[in-house]
Amino acid sequence: MEKRLDIMMAKIEIYTKAFCGYCARAKALLGSKGAAFEEYDITMGGPKRGEMLERANGRTTVPQIFIDGRHIGGSDDLSALDRRGELDGLLAG
Repeated sequence: MEKRLDIMMAKIEIYTKAFCGYCARAKALLGSKGAAFEEYDITMGGPKRGEMLERANGRTTVPQIFIDGRHIGGSDDLSALDRRGELDGLLAG
């Protein structure tokens, strides 16, 4: 059984696009941890896309994930943190 975090203190932000499998996978992992997150849909571009590009040092792929302002990267990066046992600590703040 997977450990769930009862108290979430970290601010989680995720930039996504519609029909993105990697975005769905990242959101599912965060959801399985009981983590609440703020999602920015950049499917149609707009100012949030520019914000993502600036914050993610020009990375254009989605998702781009930030925990407490720290750039985590994409879905594979998030999963790697979880496999190493480092994600729960970040989510707890």
